[in-house]
Amino acid sequence: MKYVGIDLGTTNSAICSFDGESIRLYKSPEQHDVTPSAIFIDRRGNKYVGSRAYNNAARNPDNAAVLFKRLIGTSTPVKLPAVNLTMTPEECSAEVLRALYGYLPEEIRGDGDTGTVITVPAAFNQMQKDSTMAAADAAGLGRVALMQEPVAAVMSVMRQRKNDGVFVVYDLGGGTLDIAIAESISGRVTLLAHGGIAMCGGRDFDRILFDNIVKPWLLENFDLPEDLTTNPQFKSLLRMATWATEKAKIELSQKEEAVVSLPETELGVRDQAGEEIYIDITIDRKRYDGLIGPKVEESIVSARETLEKAGLSPHDVERVVFVGGPTHYKPLRDKVAFELGIAPSTDVNPMTAVAEGAAVFAESIDWASQSRGRKSARGAISAGGALDLSFNYIARTPDSKAKIVAKLGSAAPAGVEFQIDSLDTGWSSGRIALKDGAGIELNLTKPGDNTFKVFVFDSNGGPVSLREDKIVIARTAASIDAIPASHSVGVEARDKVGGRLSLDYLVREGDQLPKKGKKTFKAGESLKAGSAGSIKFKLWEGDISDPINDNRFIGMFEIKGTDFDDGVIAAGAELICEYEVRDSGNIVLEVSVPSISGSFQSGRNFYSSQEGKVDYTNQAKNIQEQSDHTLQRLDEMASKVDDPRLEQAREKLEQASTIKTDEADPETAKQAMDHVQEAKRLLALTRKEHLKDIRQLELDKAVDFFDKVVRQHARPTEASSFDNLVKTAQRAIGSPSGDFESHLDDLRSRSFMILWRQDWFVIERFKWLAEDAYLFPDAREHAQLVAAGAEALKANDIDKLRAVVAHLDSIRIGSAGEDDMLAGANIVRS
Repeated sequence: MKYVGIDLGTTNSAICSFDGESIRLYKSPEQHDVTPSAIFIDRRGNKYVGSRAYNNAARNPDNAAVLFKRLIGTSTPVKLPAVNLTMTPEECSAEVLRALYGYLPEEIRGDGDTGTVITVPAAFNQMQKDSTMAAADAAGLGRVALMQEPVAAVMSVMRQRKNDGVFVVYDLGGGTLDIAIAESISGRVTLLAHGGIAMCGGRDFDRILFDNIVKPWLLENFDLPEDLTTNPQFKSLLRMATWATEKAKIELSQKEEAVVSLPETELGVRDQAGEEIYIDITIDRKRYDGLIGPKVEESIVSARETLEKAGLSPHDVERVVFVGGPTHYKPLRDKVAFELGIAPSTDVNPMTAVAEGAAVFAESIDWASQSRGRKSARGAISAGGALDLSFNYIARTPDSKAKIVAKLGSAAPAGVEFQIDSLDTGWSSGRIALKDGAGIELNLTKPGDNTFKVFVFDSNGGPVSLREDKIVIARTAASIDAIPASHSVGVEARDKVGGRLSLDYLVREGDQLPKKGKKTFKAGESLKAGSAGSIKFKLWEGDISDPINDNRFIGMFEIKGTDFDDGVIAAGAELICEYEVRDSGNIVLEVSVPSISGSFQSGRNFYSSQEGKVDYTNQAKNIQEQSDHTLQRLDEMASKVDDPRLEQAREKLEQASTIKTDEADPETAKQAMDHVQEAKRLLALTRKEHLKDIRQLELDKAVDFFDKVVRQHARPTEASSFDNLVKTAQRAIGSPSGDFESHLDDLRSRSFMILWRQDWFVIERFKWLAEDAYLFPDAREHAQLVAAGAEALKANDIDKLRAVVAHLDSIRIGSAGEDDMLAGANIVRS
């Protein structure tokens, strides 16, 4: 069987095969080790993928798609306006996969048994992994599994080096930084921790160079508009300039200085005064190092945090191994190694290590299993016949020796012997007395499969026929014993009917993968067959316990009324959720509902990651709102407590808030959203550290809101009940349990429900939801509901409008506010 490894990169991709013994790298038609992840379609509709596409993309940006990996897992469109084509990031990735697969010889491509591993960054979330699988499916790759890039890099390192110890893999690609801490003991590797930054790579270095050197030089030397970066008239100038900047950056890996150079003849662009534009700028390493310094520092902080996660200090680590194109630059390697205080190593080819490791890992997968689990390391054969005899052995090992042990159910007659011969080398153990526990150490003379034959002789020396007599032991390149989960993922559920929302975790960051389990929930409301409603299992990624919508929403598993033909899932009915988290971190769910004898699987469209997908071309307003709201929370916290994390969060929010309301560049928007997400994480850590003070702040805020806005609409019994609950919450402030949060949720919920009775409130909420289309993944559904709401408003049918608002609230992605009373999942913890 053949195994294939693909490193599907942001800027470059690579493909290798492995036959159990040796690895082969397949070069691009231009004979390069890597293929640019770029697509170009000319005016005649001819499609190019790779180097030619990448070079043409700079000159004709409207005919090209590049850097789409940064947008995979979102609903952001990739537009090629020159050929009137819009693609999804998955479709673009499928084109690259198809091109790479085409490099393989026919006997590998056409073999239905070939197993292919595609790598994804450890920082990838569930939607990004799902979309990568969808791309592989669209490319027709056959049997595919995903693997985290740091694990593949570790496999590659272990092929080169057999000595024991702990090492750090610093994998800086075109778009992502992955950090992995691995421990190797006699060829067996355990991943102790991993971390990284989703938007940190060579692409960011290019942008920093362009923004700080090339763009100012252009504005100084030519008559160009201030909005140069967004002005469509100068799109090709920008692409060509970025392309030339990247070439100069790569040149700095070899030389002390490089020139960003584009002659007038090559550019063919004039400025506003009609002057022909050219570029000629010298950059030296000192200037470059200064500019990328903050990003490199961020990566070092991430590496330190990952070491901390593993409970290690630099003294415990033998070396730092560099992977990824940008690590070709020696000053970067030297700085990272020096700052971490760990010796650098260049054991592997930074450009191809991930693809090579993926191919090696593919050999360890049991491709016959549905779950793509790993092959068992233990083997056994049953000899059968007159003797109750079996042989147990290690079936897979990175060692050059393996032991086989005889197991006898009852004592063998005196004089019975056994012998093991190598069918590869002709070596023989000679005859050995057969008794329970008798063992032989076998030499594994070659990588891959080593085949042996077992013989048994009776007391007269005659052969005893055996039911099974062949043993195959694989000498592997390395074996990964433990892969930790890179993210915590939980299902949103209420503690009790009408209770507070919390996350019931399927997997915690650092848990060993693969992981299987079962959780039982109850339906929070009834669902009739054929009805329009649904039972929602909302999935969130992250460890923020309050509020849970500060985590990253990654999709929803829905059981719709239209998914079953008869019966009713009654409120309180059991929902048994069986789940599996695979090596790659991918989650598979199956929910069975005993009361209707129904079973619903995530693979059959019920797990709709579409719900969590965001189109980053229209998210600027949402990001600004979230940023402002988070900043407001930060200021409130800062007035009560002093914590350095608040300053770090402020920096992140300041970076995010520079986004313009009309910003349509998806990369800029996604980077800003990541900054907001990181700020929320830092606020959650601050809250944990100063729990009593922050709880007091939250309670005062809830009371203030009730007094100023809600009390005038409350019935006397509601007002006194609210005041009594405030006293109860006040008493719970010092308690380590979650009672306070339950009371606070209850207070907010009471305020909301009083307002929900008011017609003006429903109308205002409808107007807000109608306007903020960016909060909804499905634009068509949003438009239909807004039309229905507008009709109800016109007819003054407030009850109908209320139903529309409740529906809109249940399908939105989330918002900056804390008033998500209607947007919660409708399942309850059992």
